[in-house]
Amino acid sequence: MNAAQRREKIEQLLRQADHPLSASHIAAQFAVSRQIIVGDIALLRAGGLGVLATPRGYVLEPTAAEPAACLERSVACLHGPEQVTDELYTIIDNGAAVLDVTVEHSVYGHICAPLHLFSRYDVDAFQEKLAQSQARPLSALTDGIHLHRIRCADEAVFQRVVNALREKGFLYEKE
Repeated sequence: MNAAQRREKIEQLLRQADHPLSASHIAAQFAVSRQIIVGDIALLRAGGLGVLATPRGYVLEPTAAEPAACLERSVACLHGPEQVTDELYTIIDNGAAVLDVTVEHSVYGHICAPLHLFSRYDVDAFQEKLAQSQARPLSALTDGIHLHRIRCADEAVFQRVVNALREKGFLYEKE
């Protein structure tokens, strides 16, 4: 199998996957290194394929052709790094998924990172990866202020999430 054929197979894997696929997992299927897969993903992106890198692996971006069965909204939050897990659990436990996190940096401007957290398992895996890499959350760049884009079934679920975040003191609201 040549590199172009491998990239076609990788695209097929991503289209068929119902969960994120890590570069190591994909590499094992093709008996190549993780770095080869990272390069393949870069070439697929350059070719126009919408591949997102999440803490758990690669996923395809939703396309306009997919039905918009859910509501997507952003919430502004403020808290310290020790409260990240509680904040994410609060969102998940109230029926929403955490799609990404965004900060507004004074030098770099808008910085957004995909998260794709749909369960407590996902949150725990994200927190474990942060701990293992000794990385700080993006919100550390902005003294705890950040946005999450969340996906939920309807407005009632969104309001439940907002109310729960407010109750815990995580919602950033100008007074």
